[in-house]
Amino acid sequence: MRPTGDTAGTPDAAEIDSLGPLLRGGPFHLALRAALAARGLPLHRVQHRLAARGIKVGVTSLSYWQQGARRPRHPESLRAVSALEQILELPDGALLRLLTVPEGASGPGRPATRSYRSLVSVGAAVEQLLDGMELPADGGLHSVGHHERVHIGADGELRRRASQQIVSAHRDGVDRYLAVHHGDPGCDASRVEVRAHENCRTGRIRCHPEAGVVVAELLFDARLRRGDTYVFGYGIEDGTAARSTEYVRGFSYAGGQYMLQVHFDEAALPVRCRRFARTGPLAPRTGLSDLTPSGRHRSVHLVEQGVRRGILGIAWDWE
Repeated sequence: MRPTGDTAGTPDAAEIDSLGPLLRGGPFHLALRAALAARGLPLHRVQHRLAARGIKVGVTSLSYWQQGARRPRHPESLRAVSALEQILELPDGALLRLLTVPEGASGPGRPATRSYRSLVSVGAAVEQLLDGMELPADGGLHSVGHHERVHIGADGELRRRASQQIVSAHRDGVDRYLAVHHGDPGCDASRVEVRAHENCRTGRIRCHPEAGVVVAELLFDARLRRGDTYVFGYGIEDGTAARSTEYVRGFSYAGGQYMLQVHFDEAALPVRCRRFARTGPLAPRTGLSDLTPSGRHRSVHLVEQGVRRGILGIAWDWE
Protein backbone atom coordinates (compact mmCIF):
# COMPACT_ATOMS: atom_id res chain seq x y z
CA MET A 1 0.00 0.00 0.00
CA ARG A 2 1.31 3.45 -0.95
CA PRO A 3 1.66 6.15 1.71
CA THR A 4 -1.25 8.58 1.86
CA GLY A 5 -0.89 12.30 1.28
CA ASP A 6 0.61 12.49 -2.22
CA THR A 7 -0.88 10.62 -5.10
CA ALA A 8 1.75 9.25 -7.45
CA GLY A 9 1.09 8.87 -11.14
CA THR A 10 0.41 5.46 -12.63
CA PRO A 11 3.76 3.73 -13.30
CA ASP A 12 4.53 3.10 -16.95
CA ALA A 13 5.33 -0.58 -17.71
CA ALA A 14 8.32 0.30 -19.89
CA GLU A 15 9.75 2.56 -17.19
CA ILE A 16 9.42 -0.21 -14.60
CA ASP A 17 11.08 -2.71 -16.97
CA SER A 18 14.04 -0.36 -17.49
CA LEU A 19 14.49 0.21 -13.77
CA GLY A 20 15.84 -3.26 -12.91
CA PRO A 21 18.98 -3.13 -15.11
CA LEU A 22 19.75 0.41 -13.95
CA LEU A 23 19.49 -0.57 -10.29
CA ARG A 24 21.90 -3.43 -10.94
CA GLY A 25 24.45 -1.56 -13.04
CA GLY A 26 23.76 2.15 -12.69
CA PRO A 27 24.79 4.82 -13.15
CA PHE A 28 23.24 6.37 -10.07
CA HIS A 29 21.64 9.39 -11.76
CA LEU A 30 19.91 7.31 -14.45
CA ALA A 31 18.65 4.83 -11.86
CA LEU A 32 17.26 7.68 -9.75
CA ARG A 33 15.68 9.32 -12.79
CA ALA A 34 14.07 6.06 -13.88
CA ALA A 35 12.75 5.38 -10.36
CA LEU A 36 11.20 8.85 -10.18
CA ALA A 37 9.60 8.38 -13.59
CA ALA A 38 8.34 4.90 -12.73
CA ARG A 39 6.64 6.15 -9.55
CA GLY A 40 5.36 9.31 -11.22
CA LEU A 41 6.62 11.59 -8.47
CA PRO A 42 7.62 15.18 -9.34
CA LEU A 43 10.59 16.58 -7.46
CA HIS A 44 8.62 19.01 -5.32
CA ARG A 45 6.58 16.11 -3.91
CA VAL A 46 9.73 14.13 -3.26
CA GLN A 47 11.11 17.14 -1.40
CA HIS A 48 7.96 17.33 0.74
CA ARG A 49 8.17 13.64 1.62
CA LEU A 50 11.81 14.01 2.60
CA ALA A 51 10.95 17.04 4.73
CA ALA A 52 8.29 14.97 6.50
CA ARG A 53 11.13 12.66 7.54
CA GLY A 54 13.14 15.61 8.85
CA ILE A 55 15.51 15.68 5.86
CA LYS A 56 16.11 19.01 4.13
CA VAL A 57 17.14 18.74 0.47
CA GLY A 58 16.37 21.37 -2.16
CA VAL A 59 14.60 20.66 -5.42
CA THR A 60 17.68 22.00 -7.19
CA SER A 61 19.88 19.39 -5.53
CA LEU A 62 17.45 16.61 -6.41
CA SER A 63 17.44 17.84 -10.00
CA TYR A 64 21.26 17.86 -10.10
CA TRP A 65 21.33 14.30 -8.74
CA GLN A 66 19.03 12.93 -11.42
CA GLN A 67 20.85 14.83 -14.17
CA GLY A 68 24.25 13.50 -13.13
CA ALA A 69 25.54 17.02 -12.50
CA ARG A 70 26.31 16.26 -8.85
CA ARG A 71 26.43 13.12 -6.71
CA PRO A 72 25.30 12.96 -3.07
CA ARG A 73 28.36 12.91 -0.82
CA HIS A 74 27.66 14.52 2.55
CA PRO A 75 26.03 12.62 5.43
CA GLU A 76 22.71 14.47 5.15
CA SER A 77 22.64 13.82 1.39
CA LEU A 78 23.33 10.11 1.90
CA ARG A 79 20.57 10.01 4.51
CA ALA A 80 18.28 11.53 1.88
CA VAL A 81 19.25 8.82 -0.63
CA SER A 82 18.38 6.12 1.91
CA ALA A 83 15.00 7.77 2.46
CA LEU A 84 14.50 8.01 -1.32
CA GLU A 85 14.77 4.23 -1.51
CA GLN A 86 11.76 3.99 0.79
CA ILE A 87 9.80 6.76 -0.93
CA LEU A 88 10.40 5.22 -4.36
CA GLU A 89 9.70 1.70 -3.08
CA LEU A 90 13.15 0.37 -3.92
CA PRO A 91 15.11 -2.39 -2.18
CA ASP A 92 17.23 -1.24 0.76
CA GLY A 93 20.63 -0.04 -0.44
CA ALA A 94 19.64 -0.07 -4.14
CA LEU A 95 20.67 3.55 -4.73
CA LEU A 96 23.35 3.83 -2.06
CA ARG A 97 25.22 0.91 -3.61
CA LEU A 98 25.45 2.74 -6.93
CA LEU A 99 27.21 5.65 -5.24
CA THR A 100 30.20 3.37 -4.58
CA VAL A 101 30.73 3.03 -8.35
CA PRO A 102 33.19 5.70 -9.62
CA GLU A 103 31.75 8.34 -11.90
CA GLY A 104 32.65 8.09 -15.57
CA ALA A 105 34.86 10.77 -17.01
CA SER A 106 32.37 11.46 -19.76
CA GLY A 107 29.05 10.42 -21.18
CA PRO A 108 27.08 10.82 -24.41
CA GLY A 109 27.46 14.39 -25.64
CA ARG A 110 29.56 15.35 -22.62
CA PRO A 111 33.25 16.18 -23.20
CA ALA A 112 35.86 14.69 -20.86
CA THR A 113 36.64 17.17 -18.11
CA ARG A 114 39.21 17.98 -15.44
CA SER A 115 38.64 19.01 -11.84
CA TYR A 116 39.43 22.43 -10.40
CA ARG A 117 42.17 20.84 -8.27
CA SER A 118 44.02 19.77 -11.41
CA LEU A 119 43.80 23.24 -12.95
CA VAL A 120 44.43 25.81 -10.25
CA SER A 121 46.44 25.85 -7.03
CA VAL A 122 43.34 26.98 -5.12
CA GLY A 123 41.11 24.25 -6.56
CA ALA A 124 40.28 22.93 -3.09
CA ALA A 125 38.97 26.39 -2.09
CA VAL A 126 36.86 26.57 -5.25
CA GLU A 127 35.34 23.15 -4.62
CA GLN A 128 34.63 24.11 -1.00
CA LEU A 129 32.67 27.15 -2.18
CA LEU A 130 30.77 25.02 -4.71
CA ASP A 131 29.84 22.53 -1.99
CA GLY A 132 28.49 25.32 0.17
CA MET A 133 26.37 26.64 -2.70
CA GLU A 134 25.13 23.17 -3.73
CA LEU A 135 26.40 23.78 -7.25
CA PRO A 136 27.77 21.07 -9.55
CA ALA A 137 31.46 21.14 -10.41
CA ASP A 138 30.38 20.32 -13.97
CA GLY A 139 28.07 23.18 -14.84
CA GLY A 140 26.81 21.39 -17.95
CA LEU A 141 28.50 23.86 -20.30
CA HIS A 142 31.58 23.87 -22.48
CA SER A 143 33.04 26.85 -24.32
CA VAL A 144 32.66 27.39 -28.06
CA GLY A 145 34.29 30.82 -28.09
CA HIS A 146 35.70 33.09 -25.39
CA HIS A 147 37.10 36.62 -25.73
CA GLU A 148 38.69 37.94 -22.55
CA ARG A 149 40.12 41.41 -21.90
CA VAL A 150 42.35 42.06 -18.89
CA HIS A 151 43.38 45.55 -17.75
CA ILE A 152 46.53 46.13 -15.68
CA GLY A 153 46.58 49.36 -13.65
CA ALA A 154 49.14 52.08 -13.11
CA ASP A 155 50.73 50.20 -10.20
CA GLY A 156 50.90 46.95 -12.16
CA GLU A 157 47.84 45.48 -10.42
CA LEU A 158 45.08 43.50 -12.12
CA ARG A 159 42.47 46.23 -12.26
CA ARG A 160 39.61 44.47 -14.06
CA ARG A 161 38.74 41.84 -16.64
CA ALA A 162 35.81 41.32 -18.97
CA SER A 163 34.62 38.13 -20.66
CA GLN A 164 32.40 37.60 -23.70
CA GLN A 165 31.51 33.92 -24.10
CA ILE A 166 29.70 31.54 -26.39
CA VAL A 167 28.89 28.27 -24.61
CA SER A 168 27.12 25.04 -25.54
CA ALA A 169 25.07 22.91 -23.15
CA HIS A 170 25.91 19.20 -22.91
CA ARG A 171 22.90 18.40 -20.71
CA ASP A 172 19.34 19.67 -20.36
CA GLY A 173 18.21 22.28 -17.88
CA VAL A 174 21.35 24.45 -17.70
CA ASP A 175 20.49 28.00 -16.68
CA ARG A 176 23.67 29.45 -15.16
CA TYR A 177 27.43 29.79 -15.46
CA LEU A 178 29.98 29.76 -12.65
CA ALA A 179 32.53 32.56 -12.84
CA VAL A 180 35.67 31.86 -10.79
CA HIS A 181 38.15 34.64 -9.98
CA HIS A 182 41.50 33.94 -8.32
CA GLY A 183 43.22 37.18 -7.41
CA ASP A 184 46.95 37.81 -7.24
CA PRO A 185 48.79 37.63 -3.88
CA GLY A 186 47.26 40.14 -1.47
CA CYS A 187 43.85 40.11 -3.14
CA ASP A 188 40.99 41.17 -0.84
CA ALA A 189 38.26 38.87 -2.13
CA SER A 190 35.59 40.70 -0.12
CA ARG A 191 36.17 43.83 -2.24
CA VAL A 192 36.09 42.12 -5.63
CA GLU A 193 32.98 43.05 -7.63
CA VAL A 194 31.23 40.87 -10.21
CA ARG A 195 29.14 42.61 -12.85
CA ALA A 196 26.74 40.95 -15.25
CA HIS A 197 26.69 42.29 -18.80
CA GLU A 198 24.52 40.99 -21.63
CA ASN A 199 22.06 38.10 -21.38
CA CYS A 200 22.69 37.29 -17.72
CA ARG A 201 22.36 38.59 -14.17
CA THR A 202 24.31 37.93 -11.00
CA GLY A 203 23.07 35.34 -8.53
CA ARG A 204 24.88 34.19 -5.39
CA ILE A 205 28.45 35.38 -4.86
CA ARG A 206 30.79 33.69 -2.38
CA CYS A 207 34.41 34.37 -1.50
CA HIS A 208 37.26 32.52 0.20
CA PRO A 209 39.35 35.28 1.84
CA GLU A 210 42.38 33.12 2.64
CA ALA A 211 42.71 31.88 -0.94
CA GLY A 212 41.68 35.14 -2.62
CA VAL A 213 38.94 33.34 -4.56
CA VAL A 214 35.50 34.52 -5.64
CA VAL A 215 32.83 32.24 -7.14
CA ALA A 216 29.77 33.87 -8.69
CA GLU A 217 26.61 32.59 -10.33
CA LEU A 218 25.65 34.23 -13.60
CA LEU A 219 21.99 33.43 -14.24
CA PHE A 220 20.88 33.12 -17.85
CA ASP A 221 17.73 34.59 -19.33
CA ALA A 222 16.73 31.14 -20.61
CA ARG A 223 17.00 27.49 -19.59
CA LEU A 224 19.10 25.60 -22.14
CA ARG A 225 18.54 22.21 -23.64
CA ARG A 226 21.34 19.85 -24.57
CA GLY A 227 23.02 21.17 -27.72
CA ASP A 228 21.81 24.77 -27.29
CA THR A 229 24.34 27.59 -27.54
CA TYR A 230 24.24 30.82 -25.53
CA VAL A 231 26.06 34.17 -25.65
CA PHE A 232 26.68 36.19 -22.49
CA GLY A 233 29.17 38.55 -20.90
CA TYR A 234 30.38 39.56 -17.45
CA GLY A 235 33.12 41.57 -15.76
CA ILE A 236 35.28 41.38 -12.63
CA GLU A 237 36.53 44.48 -10.82
CA ASP A 238 39.56 43.79 -8.60
CA GLY A 239 42.48 46.19 -8.11
CA THR A 240 43.08 44.97 -4.55
CA ALA A 241 46.25 42.89 -4.97
CA ALA A 242 49.95 43.44 -5.45
CA ARG A 243 51.73 43.85 -8.79
CA SER A 244 50.71 41.18 -11.25
CA THR A 245 53.12 39.18 -13.39
CA GLU A 246 50.79 36.87 -15.34
CA TYR A 247 47.21 36.10 -16.25
CA VAL A 248 46.06 32.52 -16.76
CA ARG A 249 42.86 30.74 -17.73
CA GLY A 250 42.14 27.11 -16.83
CA PHE A 251 40.23 24.95 -19.30
CA SER A 252 38.26 21.95 -18.06
CA TYR A 253 37.26 20.99 -21.59
CA ALA A 254 39.15 20.80 -24.87
CA GLY A 255 37.93 22.61 -27.98
CA GLY A 256 36.64 26.07 -28.79
CA GLN A 257 38.46 29.30 -29.54
CA TYR A 258 40.02 31.52 -26.88
CA MET A 259 41.38 35.04 -27.30
CA LEU A 260 43.09 36.85 -24.45
CA GLN A 261 44.02 40.53 -24.59
CA VAL A 262 46.06 42.17 -21.84
CA HIS A 263 46.06 45.98 -21.74
CA PHE A 264 48.64 47.89 -19.68
CA ASP A 265 48.39 51.39 -18.25
CA GLU A 266 50.90 53.68 -19.95
CA ALA A 267 52.37 54.43 -16.52
CA ALA A 268 53.38 50.75 -16.10
CA LEU A 269 54.57 49.09 -19.29
CA PRO A 270 56.30 45.69 -19.14
CA VAL A 271 59.63 45.03 -20.85
CA ARG A 272 58.65 41.58 -22.17
CA CYS A 273 55.47 39.55 -22.66
CA ARG A 274 55.24 35.84 -23.44
CA ARG A 275 52.54 33.31 -24.16
CA PHE A 276 52.74 30.00 -22.28
CA ALA A 277 50.82 26.83 -21.42
CA ARG A 278 50.81 24.42 -18.47
CA THR A 279 49.29 21.02 -17.90
CA GLY A 280 48.66 21.84 -14.22
CA PRO A 281 49.28 24.55 -11.60
CA LEU A 282 52.68 23.13 -10.55
CA ALA A 283 53.80 22.01 -14.01
CA PRO A 284 56.55 23.90 -15.90
CA ARG A 285 55.63 26.42 -18.56
CA THR A 286 55.67 25.08 -22.11
CA GLY A 287 55.08 26.57 -25.55
CA LEU A 288 56.79 29.82 -24.59
CA SER A 289 56.73 32.48 -27.31
CA ASP A 290 57.30 36.24 -27.23
CA LEU A 291 54.29 38.43 -28.00
CA THR A 292 54.50 41.56 -30.12
CA PRO A 293 52.86 44.55 -28.42
CA SER A 294 50.43 46.83 -30.23
CA GLY A 295 48.60 50.03 -29.44
CA ARG A 296 51.74 52.02 -28.56
CA HIS A 297 53.11 49.02 -26.65
CA ARG A 298 50.12 48.98 -24.32
CA SER A 299 48.48 45.73 -25.42
CA VAL A 300 49.36 42.11 -26.21
CA HIS A 301 47.14 39.19 -27.14
CA LEU A 302 47.02 35.49 -27.93
CA VAL A 303 44.56 33.47 -29.98
CA GLU A 304 44.09 29.73 -29.55
CA GLN A 305 41.86 28.13 -32.18
CA GLY A 306 41.34 24.82 -30.38
CA VAL A 307 42.18 24.93 -26.69
CA ARG A 308 43.45 21.88 -24.83
CA ARG A 309 42.51 20.92 -21.31
CA GLY A 310 44.92 22.65 -18.98
CA ILE A 311 46.19 26.20 -18.47
CA LEU A 312 46.91 28.94 -21.00
CA GLY A 313 48.16 32.44 -20.23
CA ILE A 314 50.36 35.46 -20.77
CA ALA A 315 53.28 36.36 -18.49
CA TRP A 316 55.20 39.63 -18.43
CA ASP A 317 58.41 41.04 -16.92
CA TRP A 318 58.73 44.42 -15.25
CA GLU A 319 61.93 46.43 -15.19
